[in-house]
Amino acid sequence: MSTASRKSFQQLNRRLNSVQNSERRNRADSSARPLAVSHDDAYTYALRVAYLHYLLQPKTKRKQWVPAPKPPPRTHTSNIGDLVKEFVPGNSSSVKLPHGFRGPLEKRLERVIMGSERLPGYSDAAVKKTFAQAYTAFTEQNFRKNIDKERKVEPLVLIFYSAATKACGLGHERGDDSWKLLVDRHLALFVRLLASILRDQGHERDKPELMSRLDTLENKLLTNDQNLFIDTGQASGNTIEVIVPLSYDVKDMPMVQAVARVFGLSHSDVQSHIDTQRQTWTEEAALKDLKSYQHRLNSNMSGALGSQDFDVDEAYQEWKKAEAPFLSQMMLEVLTARPELARRSTAVNMSSDKPLPASPSSAYAEDKAYSELGRALSNPDRSSMYGIDHALNLGSMSLDDTSSIRAVDEANYTFIPPDPREFFKIIAKYALEFDAMHGNEAEESSLFSKSSMDLLTELCVRWRIPQFTRLVVILEVAARRFTDTMFTVIDLDNAFDFVKIPPPEVKKPPHIYLYHESLATIDRSKWTISDYAVYQQTMYTLNDALLRDLYDTLMHCYEPKPPSVGPAVHVLQNHIFNDSSFSRKEEDAQEFTRILETGLQEQAALVYRGFLDAEIPRSQQDWNFSHVVALGKSVVKLCERIQKRYKKNPEIMGVNPLTVLVGTMFPNFEDDAHDLIRRIIQVAQEKGEELPLQDGFDLYKELVEIRSIHRSSLPSRSFTFDVEELLVDFVWRWIQNAEARAEEFVEEAIKQDQFQVRGHGPGHISLDSERHSHSVIDMFQLFHQTSDQVFQLEWDNDVHHARFMTALSKIFANSIARYCEIVDQRFVKEMDTPRPNEKDAAAVAQTTQGRFMQYAKDAWNTKEKIEPFQFYPESLVKLNNVEWAMQELDKLERSMNVDACADLLQKVDGPKRQVRRPAKYVFTIKIVEAEEVKACDPNGTSDPYVVLVDEYQKRLHKTRIVMRTLNPRWDESVDVTVSGPLNIVATIWDYDTFGDHDFVGRTSLKLDPIHFSDYLPREFWLDLDTQGRILLRVSMEGERDDIQFYFGKAFRHLKRTERDMVRKITDKLTRHINASLSYEALRNLLGRNLASQVNSFFKRSSTLPQLTDAEIENALQSLFTYFNENFATMKETLTDATMVAVMTRLWKEVLMAIESLLVPPLSEKPSNQRPLSQRELDVVYKWLQLLFDFFNARDEDGEVLGVPAEVLRSPKYHELASLNFFYFDSTDNLIRTSERMAAATAQRQQQQLQGQMSSNRLSAPASFGGGHGHHASPAAFASMGTIRRGKSIMMSRNLGTMRRAKEEKRKEAQADPSDDMILRILRMRPEAAGYLKERHRQKERMAAAAAAAMIVKQSVSQGWNSAGGGFGRGGVPRR
Repeated sequence: MSTASRKSFQQLNRRLNSVQNSERRNRADSSARPLAVSHDDAYTYALRVAYLHYLLQPKTKRKQWVPAPKPPPRTHTSNIGDLVKEFVPGNSSSVKLPHGFRGPLEKRLERVIMGSERLPGYSDAAVKKTFAQAYTAFTEQNFRKNIDKERKVEPLVLIFYSAATKACGLGHERGDDSWKLLVDRHLALFVRLLASILRDQGHERDKPELMSRLDTLENKLLTNDQNLFIDTGQASGNTIEVIVPLSYDVKDMPMVQAVARVFGLSHSDVQSHIDTQRQTWTEEAALKDLKSYQHRLNSNMSGALGSQDFDVDEAYQEWKKAEAPFLSQMMLEVLTARPELARRSTAVNMSSDKPLPASPSSAYAEDKAYSELGRALSNPDRSSMYGIDHALNLGSMSLDDTSSIRAVDEANYTFIPPDPREFFKIIAKYALEFDAMHGNEAEESSLFSKSSMDLLTELCVRWRIPQFTRLVVILEVAARRFTDTMFTVIDLDNAFDFVKIPPPEVKKPPHIYLYHESLATIDRSKWTISDYAVYQQTMYTLNDALLRDLYDTLMHCYEPKPPSVGPAVHVLQNHIFNDSSFSRKEEDAQEFTRILETGLQEQAALVYRGFLDAEIPRSQQDWNFSHVVALGKSVVKLCERIQKRYKKNPEIMGVNPLTVLVGTMFPNFEDDAHDLIRRIIQVAQEKGEELPLQDGFDLYKELVEIRSIHRSSLPSRSFTFDVEELLVDFVWRWIQNAEARAEEFVEEAIKQDQFQVRGHGPGHISLDSERHSHSVIDMFQLFHQTSDQVFQLEWDNDVHHARFMTALSKIFANSIARYCEIVDQRFVKEMDTPRPNEKDAAAVAQTTQGRFMQYAKDAWNTKEKIEPFQFYPESLVKLNNVEWAMQELDKLERSMNVDACADLLQKVDGPKRQVRRPAKYVFTIKIVEAEEVKACDPNGTSDPYVVLVDEYQKRLHKTRIVMRTLNPRWDESVDVTVSGPLNIVATIWDYDTFGDHDFVGRTSLKLDPIHFSDYLPREFWLDLDTQGRILLRVSMEGERDDIQFYFGKAFRHLKRTERDMVRKITDKLTRHINASLSYEALRNLLGRNLASQVNSFFKRSSTLPQLTDAEIENALQSLFTYFNENFATMKETLTDATMVAVMTRLWKEVLMAIESLLVPPLSEKPSNQRPLSQRELDVVYKWLQLLFDFFNARDEDGEVLGVPAEVLRSPKYHELASLNFFYFDSTDNLIRTSERMAAATAQRQQQQLQGQMSSNRLSAPASFGGGHGHHASPAAFASMGTIRRGKSIMMSRNLGTMRRAKEEKRKEAQADPSDDMILRILRMRPEAAGYLKERHRQKERMAAAAAAAMIVKQSVSQGWNSAGGGFGRGGVPRR
C-alpha cells in the first residue's frame, strides 16, 4: 500500500474506532480468544451424531443362495467323438452348413463374450470364459479356410469341446471330475447357439435334417442336467434376501469419516473412540434423549426453546406445534432400527431417568444477555456504522460466549450437547475451514462440501436446531472468517446466497422446522430474539469490514491489473443496504465518500508523477513533442481503461473514479504540457531548427483527445490553455509547404498527361465520365487530399479553420490558373499547327507567284466544297478537362463550406476589412471591338487580332482572329493584377496564313487604381496610331484575401479558358459561316432568277417571281453539311456539355453574322451600309429560322439532341426578332420611339441612383462611361449602348452564382428594352446624323451626373481625407 493510501486508510480506521494502531491489521481479532467449546468436546458430540446416523440408517439387504439337497451323482460325456460320429455323419451333403455361416457365428460368439447375447443362460462368467477360449480357436486363419470350404458341423463341435475342457478344467485338482459336467452344459449351449443362428437365417425349411440332428445332440448332452438358465456350476437351490449385519467399522460409516476429516483424526483413532463408547452410544440412549427433549418441550422447561425466546407468542406456538410430528418420526426411526425397544416398558425407562434440572437453568435467565443485545441493536439512537460499540461486536458473542439458549445437564443427554447452538457454530467453523482448504473445483461455488453439509444437517436434526438458527449461525461463521481475512468477498457472497436461497427439494427432507425456507423467505417475526440480534450485529460488522475492504481495493484501481470492486459493492448493495435489519445514516455515507475521494485523488497524483518520471527526460535539451505525446497517451490510456472498467457502474459509493482521475491528473498534465510545449518551441527557435510537422499534428490529436475527456468529465472547468492557438503555426507551415508543392505538381501532371480519352480500346464508345484525362483528375485529387488533411485535424477553432480554408483556396486558385495557362498555350499551339493540306499550301506560298495563286484560290473558295477542320483529339480532351474542372471545383467549393467560412470571417474581420486597403488590385479588361481599321489584304479587308502587353513587354493576352472584316468584334476579357499604376499597350495585327503578320495599329491605356477608386466600370474608345479605334471596357476590384474571391477567381480562369478554347474552335468554322451568311450569298441567291426578273420587267408583270423555301434552304445546305461533318468529328471526343457549349458559341456567331447583314455596329457616326429590301429581309429571317431548327435538332420522338431552345432564344436572338418591327419604319417615327425609350431609361436610372444613395450601395449606374485616359477620343461614342457593371469575381465563385447571374442578365435584358437597335437602324438614315450626335451628348451628360452623384455618396459614407473622397493613406483607394 502506498504512503498516501495508507494515510487515508488510517484516517478511515480512526473513524471506525479501530482497536489496533498498527499500519496493516486484520479485520477482526477474535481468533486469539479462548474457545468456550473445546476441540475435543465438539469432536465428541459430532462423532456421537455421526455414529447414531450410522446406527439408524436403513439396514441393507443382500441375496443369499440356499442350496437344495444334493441329487444322486450325474454322469458326464466320456467320449465326444462318439456323439459326433453317431449323430452328425460328415458324408451327407444335406447336413452341411449354409454358405457364409462363419461370419454370423463369430459375431454371435463376440456378443456372448461381451455379455450382450439376448438368449438366456449365456451371461455366466464360466460360460463367457469357455466361449472366449473357443473364439480364439475359431478365428485362426487355417480353421476359417477349412470351415468355409467343408461347411461341416463336427469340426466346430470338436474344437468347442476341446476349448471347454481346457477352460473348465483350470483350477481343479487331479481326481476332481465335478467340472466335467460343465463341459456338457457349455457344449449344449454352443449347439443351441448354432441352431439359433440357422433359425435367424431362415434355414429351418431347407435344412431340416441338420436342425433335427442338432436338437438330438443337445438333448443327449443334457441327459443329466436340463436347466441351462442357472449355470453356476453348483447344485440347485433357492436365493433369499437376508439383512446385512452392521460391521461397526469406520470404513462403512461415511458421516463418521466426514467427522474424522473435519477434525483431523485418523480412522483408527475414530474407530478406537467408537469401540470405547459403543455400549453408551446406543439407539436406546437416542430414544431416551428424544423422550427427555419432548418432555421439556411440553413442560416449557429449560433444555428446549421457550416462549420467552420468541418475540411473538404465535411464532413460539407455531414452532412448538411443528416439533411434535418431527419428534414422532425420529422416535419411529429409532424403533425401526431397534424393534425390541418398543416392547420395553416406557415407565421403567422413564423411572430410570435422573431428575430434570431446575429453573435456574431456564432459557430466559441464560438468554438475558441476548435479549438486552436485541434491544440495544433495535435502538434508533445506536451509534453510526463507524462508531460501533466493540462490546457488542461479533467477537462478544462468538466462540467465547458460554451462555446458551437452552442448557441441559450433560448427564441427561447422550447425543445433545449442553449448548447445541454454540457446538453447532464451532463444528460449522471447523467444517468451513476444512472445505476451504480441501475443496475441489466442482464445489468451489458452494459454501460446504456435500459430506460437510450432510453432517451439519444431521446435527441440526438431532439437536433440534431450527432452520433460521441454522442459517444465522452459518452466516455468523462466514462473517467471522471474512473479518479474519480468511474469506474473500466472493466467498461471503456465496454465504449470503446459501442462507437466502431456499435449498433444493429432496425426496425425504430432514426433520428441521422450515427446512425448505431461507432467511429471505422466513418472516423475521418467527425468529428467536437472539437470532435476530446476532443477525443484525453481523450486518453492521460486515458493513464496516466491507467498507474497509472496498476502500483498500479502490486504492489500487489505477493500477494495470487492480482487484475488482464488484463483489464488495454487490454484497453491500444487495445484502447489506437492502436488508431491513440494517439502517444506514446519510452523514456516514457522505463521510465515507469524502474519505474515499481523498484517497483516490492521492493515488491519481502518485500515478501521474510516475508517468511524468517515465516519459519525460531529465534534460530539457532532450525534450521533444514525442515525449509530450507519450505522456498524453499514458494519461488517455489510463482514462480509457478506467472508463471501460467502470462503464456499467461509473459511480461507486458516491465516487466516480474517472472523474477523480481526470480532476486530479488532467490539470497537472495540462499545466505541464503547456510548459513543455513552449519550452520545446523555444529551444528549437534558439537552435534555428524547425520541429517536424507530423510531430505537431500528433501532439494536437493527443491534446484534443485529452481535452474532449476533460470537457465530458469536467464540464464546469475550462481547459488550461488554448491548444489551437499554441499549435496553429504548424498548420500554417504545412499550408506553405503545400503551396510550394502545388504548382510543381500541376506542371508535372500536365507533363505526364497524354490527353487521351480514357476508353477501353478501339471501338469502345467512351462515357462522358471517361472523356477527361489524368492531369485534371490528379490535380483535383491533390486539392481534395490537401483539404481533407486539414479536415482530418478536426481543428477546434472555427476562425482558424476558415483562414486555413481561405489559404487553401488561394493555392487552388493559383494552381488552376497555372493549369489553365499551360493547357491553353498547348491548345492554341495545337489549333494553330498547320494541317497537311495547309502545309502543302505553305510550300507553294514560298514564292511570289505561288502567293498570288493562293489569293486567287481564296477568292474562288466559296464555289468549292470546304473540307472540315481536322481537330486533334488531344485538343478536345483539354476542353473536356476544363469543363470537368468547373464541375469538380463546384463540388470542392461545397465540401469546403465556402460561404460559411466567408460569413464567419466577415463577422470577425468585418470592421477591420472596412478600413483595410487592398495590397493588390485586379483589373478586368474586356477587348470589345474595333472600327474602321486599316485594310491589309488584297480583297480590301483584314484578319485582325489584338495582342495586349504591359509596359515591360510582358504579354497579357492575345485575342482570337476575326476573318475578313474592318470592324471586328472580339468580346474577350483578361484579368491583370497590379499593385500600382501600369501602362498597357494594345496592338492590332492582321493574320496571314503564310508569311509575317501585318501591323494594323497600336494604342495604350494607363491602369491607375486611383482613377478607379469608385470601383465602377468604364469604357474607353482608344484611337489607333494608324486609323480606326478600339473599344476597351475596364473595371477594377481590390484583390481580397477572401475564400469566395479565390474561388471566384478560379472559376473565372476556368470559364475564360473554356470560352477561349470554344472560340478557338468556332473560329475555325466562322469563316464558312460568314461566307454563307454574307451579302454575296444573299445576292447570289436572289440573282439566280435574274432572267425571270428581266422578263417580268418587260412584260410589266405586277409581281416578281418568288423564291421557294427549298431554294432558300438549299442556299444553306453547304453550311449545314459543313456543320454536320465537324460536329461528327467533335462528338467522338467532346462531352455532351462541352459539345453544347461549342454549338452555343457557334449559334452566337450565326446571330452576329445575321446581325451584320441587317444593321451596322453601334456608333454616333452615319454608316455607309445600305438597308436590306423586304425580299432580302424575308430571306434573312427564313435563314434564321432554318438555323434555329438546325441547332435545336430533335429526333423522331421530339427529344432535343442539340442546343435547348431556351438557350438559343438569347437576348441577341430576341433583339433580331424585334428588329423586324422597326426596320422599315420612317425616320421620324424611329426618332420619336428612341426618345421615349431614352426618357424611360433615364427615369429608371434616376430611381436606381436614388435607391443606391439611400441604401448606401456601391454600384455602377446603368449607363456610365466616358474617356478618362489620354488616348480617349473627344468624339468617342462611349455610352451609346447600355453600359452595366461587369461580372465581378465574387459573382463567379461557383456554378450556382454564375447561373443566377446569367439568368438575371437574361431577365434584365427582356424587362429593360433598349433603343440600341433603333440607333443602329438610324445610322443607315443620313437624315438622322444630327439626332445621333445629340443622343451622344445627352448620354455623356447623364454619365457625368451619375459619376458626380457617386462621388458625393462616397464622400458622405467614408469622409474626406487628404487624398480625396474614397482614398486611404498613400493615395490608395479603400474598398
